[in-house]
Amino acid sequence: MESWKILKREPVLDLSPFLKVEKHTVALPDGQVIENWPWIISPDFVNIVVITAEGDYLVFRQTKYSIKGTTLALAGGYIEPGEEPLAAAKRELLEETGYAAEHWENLGDFAVDGNRGNGIAHFFLAREARPVAEPDADDLEEQEMLRLSRAEVEAAVARGAFKVLPWQTAMALALLRW
Repeated sequence: MESWKILKREPVLDLSPFLKVEKHTVALPDGQVIENWPWIISPDFVNIVVITAEGDYLVFRQTKYSIKGTTLALAGGYIEPGEEPLAAAKRELLEETGYAAEHWENLGDFAVDGNRGNGIAHFFLAREARPVAEPDADDLEEQEMLRLSRAEVEAAVARGAFKVLPWQTAMALALLRW
């Protein structure tokens, strides 16, 4: 199978650093040309499933602008320019929770939207996490850090309590892996 080829890229919207939109002209492998193909550019990001040294899962209960009510959430955030995903994950874990982890496992890197771009999600499992500092998060949303047992996390995943797809996906992958 051959990939699509980009023939032309035109900027449509620039709300840097969080969002850019382009329209592309693309050629399909069969020669068909499609104009005005929308392409979304947003920063790549990390999400971290955190298991403490005592075996609890660290999650947040918080609000998000696009979600009604509250959701369970993972630590995570955008990758800074030039930063490696694992370094970003370690930084975000420390900033948001005050924890550092002894063992790290990559749970995978995933396109957010296979046809429209929108960044790459990098998922990590951090085990043997211990508090080493006070949290220094700059999140806009109100949030509360929780320690949940594996059974509580399994029940939360089963009922869809992680209402943002990357969080639900990362947690489900971690449960399968660990």
